[in-house]
Amino acid sequence: MAAEEAVMATEAPAAPVDAAPTEVAAPPAPAKELEPLDALQSVLNDALVRGSVKRGLRESMRVLDRKTARLCCLAADCDEPSYVKLVKAMCVQNSIPLMEVPSAVELGKWVGLTKVKADGTPKKPVKCSCATVVDFGKDSTELTFLLKSLA
Repeated sequence: MAAEEAVMATEAPAAPVDAAPTEVAAPPAPAKELEPLDALQSVLNDALVRGSVKRGLRESMRVLDRKTARLCCLAADCDEPSYVKLVKAMCVQNSIPLMEVPSAVELGKWVGLTKVKADGTPKKPVKCSCATVVDFGKDSTELTFLLKSLA
């Protein structure tokens, strides 16, 4: 022990360390390029939080007929041709933008029909062939990008 104390006593005191080390600013992350489906997912999520998403043929036709819908989403894998024809005709007649989604299961997830387990995995996917947004809620970059891409 005495030898250790002698060694420690002979060492020069350490130079004081700056309390705040200088930080080098990280380069900004490259801006992620928006895709129309990513923007649609974000817009649907915002509208879902507000409670302004109508799901299914009956609810969607009601708002399309009243001309209160702002956006309509239709699943491309819908197997009922009369269903697709009706939704497209109502959107054209009432000048409501229509966006096709590749899968009804994806659209069901985006509009909140799929139950989620505690660990975050989907429990049972539910298909949704048509969904309509009545009110977008807040303006966002995703919303402006989506509306420009549909125009």
